[in-house]
Amino acid sequence: MSERVVNTLKRGISPFNANNPSSRENYRRILDAMGDAKVVMIGEASHGTHEFYNIRAEITKLLIEEKGFNAVVVEADWPDAYRLNRYVQLGKHDRDKTAEEALSDFRSRFPLWMWRNTVVAEFADWLRNHNKGLERKHERVAFYGMDLYSMYSSMEAVVEYLHKVSPEDAKKAKEAYSLFDIFSGNPQQYGFWTGLGRPSLEAEVVKTLEDLREKGEEYLKGVGGLIDGDELFYAEQNAALVRNAEEYYRKMYHSDAITWNLRDKHMADCIKSLMNFHRRKQEREPKTIIWAHNSHLGDARASSTRESYGKWNVGQLLREDFGLDQTFSIGFGTSLGTVTAADKWDTPATLYNLKPGIKGSYEELFHSFAEKTDTPNFSLIFRSNSPDGDLVDPAINKALAGPLYERYIGVIYKPNTQRQSHCTLVSLPQEFDSYIYLDRTTALRPLDPTPSWGLV
Repeated sequence: MSERVVNTLKRGISPFNANNPSSRENYRRILDAMGDAKVVMIGEASHGTHEFYNIRAEITKLLIEEKGFNAVVVEADWPDAYRLNRYVQLGKHDRDKTAEEALSDFRSRFPLWMWRNTVVAEFADWLRNHNKGLERKHERVAFYGMDLYSMYSSMEAVVEYLHKVSPEDAKKAKEAYSLFDIFSGNPQQYGFWTGLGRPSLEAEVVKTLEDLREKGEEYLKGVGGLIDGDELFYAEQNAALVRNAEEYYRKMYHSDAITWNLRDKHMADCIKSLMNFHRRKQEREPKTIIWAHNSHLGDARASSTRESYGKWNVGQLLREDFGLDQTFSIGFGTSLGTVTAADKWDTPATLYNLKPGIKGSYEELFHSFAEKTDTPNFSLIFRSNSPDGDLVDPAINKALAGPLYERYIGVIYKPNTQRQSHCTLVSLPQEFDSYIYLDRTTALRPLDPTPSWGLV
């Protein structure tokens, strides 16, 4: 690393006190830079790093308390997250007594630790207590999932709702969805089936969604239409998820770009639907916080890797839909430490030692800077919605323009093939509006630790 780059970073960074992650001073410049944005996207460089989850929760608390944000939308399945939503919003039909109980639906699908972990449980209790202190119910902060992997449980949720408002329509929906039974609850088998040229079930799931939307007003007039106040919307989202998941699995053998785009468009559409719903229900401007991986929230147009060509993501779509001044993104990065991940899909959580960032990566560059300056943790501002011109240093953006490799670790970690498995060429200042770098991090602690995680 040249002295010029070292000196440029010295001028532009804000040291981050990792020993006191709840300190507002860590986030003061980031909060100032986001201005009046109504969509704040908070990423993570892995799905298994404690600090990413913990700092994300601390930023979220500040946004709720100081800037009036009223919904948290996460990279999780809609029905599983909605159970936690009932808990944090003190739903009158909620039977869960603890956050850990409210996270129980996340036991049904790999990876368990991604949402069933100590940080999410602690944040859920904080959010429930925050909501308890509000005088009016409509001011409560909600917690939602936006992903589309829960096709079968979403089918069950649609039928369950229809049983309450129209048993006859419930029977029709059940008959339509029962056509998927031959795939034994495994939507990948459905994708393989259609990939062989067998007939799809697209018409059935689309018809169920259209019927639900067409009869919505009728359902609300009937018995059971308003249980907690948003059950119709909840059922519609489940039906939309089933429709989009059907297309996702039907096309999963076409190309990575197609399925990636379908999934991220579903998540972006879910966010917009939620914001429109809250606008109607609460009669106030919705302000939404999004939790997802860096790869979903950093603007896809900043990538120059061949495998990324033709792909868009949530960060790009929301920037395009709402405009830069109404959005703000925060990325994360680390070099060393430990991480919770698995060696392949559907295997137990394992505690890994992180390999150093590869040559030509932002992780390598920032680690070198940390060693040279004894500044292991810091934040950067690349773009600001604030009129304060001192928040952004153009020299920082120029020095970090890249492209350099950025490491993405999801739920699978392959340390022996880091470049091929986890690295993408990006321009970091174009990808995110701000960035928090922590030189050494620790593994996320699951609520269900296994021997392979290092606990007995």
